[in-house]
Amino acid sequence: MAGCSGDPNKTDAELGLNAQQAQGRRVFKARCAICHTAYSSSSSKGPALRGLYQKEYLPSGLVANDRFVIESIVRGRRMMPATTMTQRELDDLIVYLHTL
Repeated sequence: MAGCSGDPNKTDAELGLNAQQAQGRRVFKARCAICHTAYSSSSSKGPALRGLYQKEYLPSGLVANDRFVIESIVRGRRMMPATTMTQRELDDLIVYLHTL
């Protein structure tokens, strides 16, 4: 698994992302980055997502696994609105989030 670290200005290649991860990064930038950061521990609105799957629990207290990450994205949680995306976008996004 690619290990994205540090600089959000790095290219997909510099981050070692494969095609699906790179597509997920584009989905993240378009749909998630307004509230969440990928490469930082701090965020202005929603929780930072760096190391999301390395933690035992999500910021919501749910177990940090694909099921609950997807549920949080699709249904929303607390201040996070529900998000509509295609299954492909969702799959690509999850693959990318695993690289953080």
